[in-house]
Amino acid sequence: MLPLLFCAAPSLAADALVFTCERSEKNYTETYQLKVTAASKNQKAKVFIDDRDLDRASELGRQTIKNVLITESTILISMEAQFPPESFDGIQYGAGSVITVIAINRPTGQLRKSETIKGGILSATLGEGTKTYQEQCIAANQS
Repeated sequence: MLPLLFCAAPSLAADALVFTCERSEKNYTETYQLKVTAASKNQKAKVFIDDRDLDRASELGRQTIKNVLITESTILISMEAQFPPESFDGIQYGAGSVITVIAINRPTGQLRKSETIKGGILSATLGEGTKTYQEQCIAANQS
């Protein structure tokens, strides 16, 4: 039975899990689609918000999905963003980084996000350190 599970696992991992999530802060509410695909032999794990791949790089910085773990009850996502030094409104900011860990409870749809900000313009505007958020998601598909 165990070899059968190992053979079946890659095909299960290829299916994307799609959620409609709602984020609220003060008087602002945003609804977005979160899509998560586990790694396969040919492709690393992927995470999309409103069809935008979160694994990307440009002159504005680099964001990398480090790990995605999908179980029957939980989805864990870790990612890291690096930002180069920048100047805004006549103020010079150093390089910065954000490390994000997301945990989604699949049965309840509860999403918990922890972001650790170090340096850069985000540190100056949002504050340096770790902040935690909670959001609610509804699965668009059940796997």
